[in-house]
Amino acid sequence: MELDRERVIAWLKEEVSAERLAHIFGVEAMSRELALVHGADPELAAQAGLLHDLAKFFPKERLLKLARQAGLTLDPILEATPHLIHADVSALVAQQEFGVKNPKILGAIRHHTLGEPGMGKLSRVVFVADALEPNRGDSPDLTALRQTARVNLDRAVRQTCDRTLSYLLKHQKTIHPRLVETRNWALQRERKETDTL
Repeated sequence: MELDRERVIAWLKEEVSAERLAHIFGVEAMSRELALVHGADPELAAQAGLLHDLAKFFPKERLLKLARQAGLTLDPILEATPHLIHADVSALVAQQEFGVKNPKILGAIRHHTLGEPGMGKLSRVVFVADALEPNRGDSPDLTALRQTARVNLDRAVRQTCDRTLSYLLKHQKTIHPRLVETRNWALQRERKETDTL
């Protein structure tokens, strides 16, 4: 089924801030670009990028209600920090509101915040694009990480996790174990790749 991009944008304009919409467009464009570089489907990547934050501004009560209705597994950290499930709920909204059925697109939406050990190439592309799109700024570390993302996707996933973990530690925020698991998985892939060179 063809995604009606204009309908998605009209919906987003009602649901998210103008600043968030600019971020979403940045993720859409960078997902397409990274997909082309790494041999993933650029159209699927762009669609996942456009849809990744559908539930970003949902109140926590709505996030939890939708997650429970869908039978999502909610651990104590997710229960206490419902913002972390906006990715899973965004995938639900993509299905219910826009008829998205492609499992690669839905997986990329679901995995864009915490990642997932074993996630596919499309998910890795959107995970990295979400953190590195141009509206995130142009600090030296972001610029370096963008260059890495164009060369080594697994290293970019690991470094993106490292960057997020550093931020969470610095600001004394809750860390979900899946982010650590994603980081360790990407590190193993990166090391295997280095060993075979």
